[in-house]
Amino acid sequence: MDTRPLARYAALHGYIELGESLGIDSVGLLRAAGLDPAGMDVQDRWVPAAAISRVLESSAEAAGREDFALLLAQHRRFSNLGPLSVSVREAPDARSAFETLIRYQHMYNEALRTRLSERRDLTTLIVDYDTKADVGTRQALELATAVGYQLLRTILGDAWRPVAVCFQHGPPSDTGTHRKVFDADVRFNQHFTGMVITTSDLRKPNRMSDPMLRAYTRTLLESVETAGPPTVLTRVRELIELLLPTGRCSLDQVSRSLGVDRKTVHRHLAQYGETFTSVLNSTRVGLAERLVADNRYSLTEIAEMLAFSTPNSFSRWFRQNFGVSPRAWRASAQAGVDASRLRSTPSDRARTRPETTGKTN
Repeated sequence: MDTRPLARYAALHGYIELGESLGIDSVGLLRAAGLDPAGMDVQDRWVPAAAISRVLESSAEAAGREDFALLLAQHRRFSNLGPLSVSVREAPDARSAFETLIRYQHMYNEALRTRLSERRDLTTLIVDYDTKADVGTRQALELATAVGYQLLRTILGDAWRPVAVCFQHGPPSDTGTHRKVFDADVRFNQHFTGMVITTSDLRKPNRMSDPMLRAYTRTLLESVETAGPPTVLTRVRELIELLLPTGRCSLDQVSRSLGVDRKTVHRHLAQYGETFTSVLNSTRVGLAERLVADNRYSLTEIAEMLAFSTPNSFSRWFRQNFGVSPRAWRASAQAGVDASRLRSTPSDRARTRPETTGKTN
């Protein structure tokens, strides 16, 4: 299915903190883009890449900072790459590290397309960002370029510098942050976005690498490669998790986020023996099981997070699916009892029974 690309929440790591420091309404801007602020804690959750671009652009405008993405890049950590960070860290040299990152870039951002182009003594790292939506990408491109620059500095040492950093778009009114962050020749209105690097630099050893760990990282890479890109079922499930707390979780909204019509979603879910209703209910079951066992949220708050119209409708649904009331389930979890043993066989069979009193239709 040709859907709009997704990206992980890790792309916005540090966003709320940065927004607060600049005096903008970070939470409001996230919601305006269709993102759930509470989901920021789940860095591996997939969300529409267009929504991330929209947040970056609107935040730059709200803060009056054309350098917003560069400021955000300062909050990024090597660990934000998830499992890939281990493999990249143990690559023998800079080129191998970047080739690994490029090969598996779909594991963290499907809109990002980077490639290396070598010509004699110079190698160009080209960065493209395509959300397949009508949304600006200036900030997303600058963020990706800055993160790539930081990665090379981590691999090669703080003394490393690129030959040039290039952007297709025009310069900001003040280029001070760009020149400070990159500490190199920064050029605008170029025919590509990315960096020009001395080829010999890419052959230099990765200073983070430990040869004793390379066999382990090869095994990890094989498991990552086996996992492959997310399936349509995974995409729908994660979008449901994202949209439920907003009260706007519907087949139409999920279809729009994927960039296809509802019939296409139905058709592809059917290949997995699922319907939108069955995925919605199973996703709710998984969320409810975790949330009710956690004492941080009241049952009324959980009912709202799972898009039920009233706490009573949530309680009825919970009993149908778990065989006990949410209060009993929580009490067992708090007492250290395996609450799943409270389920009865009929309730287990009811896990896929649709609830008609929620706010998702």
